[in-house]
Amino acid sequence: MASTATWFETVAEAQRRARKRLPPSVYGALLAGTEQGITMTDNSRAFDELGFRPQVGDQPSERDQATTVLGQHISLPVLLSPTGVQAVHPEAEVAAARAAAAAGTAMGLSSFGSRAIEDVVQANPQTFFQTYWVGDRDRIARRVERAKAAGAKALIVTLDWVFDSRRDWGSPPIPERLDLKAMARFAPEGVRRPRYMLGWLRHRHLPDLTVPNMADPGEDPPTFFQAYGEWMQTPPPTWEDLRWLRERWGGPFMVKGVTRPTDARKAVDIGADAISVSNHGGNNLDGAPGSIRVLPSIVDEVGDEIEVLLDGGVRRGLDAVKAIALGARAVMIGRPYLWGLAANGQAGVENVLDVLRSGIDEALFGLGRASLADLEPGDLTMPSDFTLGPRPYPAAQTPRPRTA
Repeated sequence: MASTATWFETVAEAQRRARKRLPPSVYGALLAGTEQGITMTDNSRAFDELGFRPQVGDQPSERDQATTVLGQHISLPVLLSPTGVQAVHPEAEVAAARAAAAAGTAMGLSSFGSRAIEDVVQANPQTFFQTYWVGDRDRIARRVERAKAAGAKALIVTLDWVFDSRRDWGSPPIPERLDLKAMARFAPEGVRRPRYMLGWLRHRHLPDLTVPNMADPGEDPPTFFQAYGEWMQTPPPTWEDLRWLRERWGGPFMVKGVTRPTDARKAVDIGADAISVSNHGGNNLDGAPGSIRVLPSIVDEVGDEIEVLLDGGVRRGLDAVKAIALGARAVMIGRPYLWGLAANGQAGVENVLDVLRSGIDEALFGLGRASLADLEPGDLTMPSDFTLGPRPYPAAQTPRPRTA
């Protein structure tokens, strides 16, 4: 079935429509990566180096994609990764959460998101709240207690981001507030993308750059950059700090940003229930290998003791199957669902998840596997040097992730 005006058949088409609809600055902020974009590019390109070994005859007539992550049963092995202020659509995280609920999967809400945890949990009870180590222990405790009271099912602590003044290479300047000066500056972009602006006007508000989940009771929500500044002034956590946070939370707990087996072992030692193999979508240390390259070594180290998820570079259902064959419980996506959200709101996110679900089903059929649990490394072909690091892609000087 070919793409139509209200439906697209690939994530690449969602990205194309997002680019057409969004003001250049908003789209550029989604696409940018750190420094030269080497890691961001490798996140997706590395999947192309893995091949399949199809099996014919006796293929299962039905394939099961269901799995369990952090105690939550989900209908497909794809979760929405927490991402910051989602100014691509007026309903932002609430629309994404509804889409995830409709697809039968979980929503990750960033503490730097633009919608309150209470609203997102109402839209999708299977919401995981994400936090950074920002402020002292008392402030962190209040933040996670609010998430617990709202009904968040799990806590994600994100560690894979450095305070690099050159991060988000290629990203346009983003205003701290949409005051009159900022609106005048970005007005020409709005004129070029009238459908984007009309969408906000229909919802009777402008893009909100505040982060309500970072406010204490009675406080006005800080702006994204105010919260970011507090984060930069907070000493980074020790593993004992993370143990304290896990105990204070008292529920399912994920450490996001693990790329070394030694760190995976420490996550197990503090009692974490899951880890996300992630480099923050290529927005951490540029030159680090794509997430899929380091997955096998982490699964070898702790795969029998903790849930291992893969976050970074997934653009097709086939990519998800490759990650699961190498030992991941499920995958998390960021840019793809934001492109869907920009292209067509909640329906666009559902569309992206449907595309991935279809790709997973097709791969299971081609491999002769009835369920995710049947996948194994032998279903793939892998170059002998696959885990050694990113390749010197010609496109690395101008970050252009694979989109087709």
